[in-house]
Amino acid sequence: MTMRPRDDIDAQLLRELTKNARTPLVTLGNKVRLSRNAVKQRIERLERDGVIEGYTLVRGHDAGSQETPISAVLFVYRSDRMRGSDVLAALAQVPEVTRCDILTGDYDLFVLLEARSVERIKEVWESIAAIPGVSDTVTSLSLSTAIRRSPPAPAGHTPPPIADA
Repeated sequence: MTMRPRDDIDAQLLRELTKNARTPLVTLGNKVRLSRNAVKQRIERLERDGVIEGYTLVRGHDAGSQETPISAVLFVYRSDRMRGSDVLAALAQVPEVTRCDILTGDYDLFVLLEARSVERIKEVWESIAAIPGVSDTVTSLSLSTAIRRSPPAPAGHTPPPIADA
């Protein structure tokens, strides 16, 4: 696979898609002054090259639903930091694990859980604590989400200034 260097147009497309991945190709084309087909080819190349790995649905609160997702953070200590791939493989099988990062410092893993109830979070926590190779966990439930956003825009994007409080 040949990876062509990204240019300013690719960077602008990435910024626009980061804001709204559902932006129509024609609209993107108008913003970067390219045809719909040229934009489509660039996006396909960015996907092939691994610059775009996928598109994510961010769920809002469903007014008709009584269920509000519950989030929890687990910090996991592994018995053996250097050979803990079995723990990672087990976590990958848990549908409620939405993110898992390997950390430096005191904790080994940062695990983000999302479930339909506190009871389900407790069940998942118990199953994770029982994974061979997990020596301890520290868990916190999220009370509310104060800030939720997509990952930062690519290089070249100037964020708006922070307003004085």
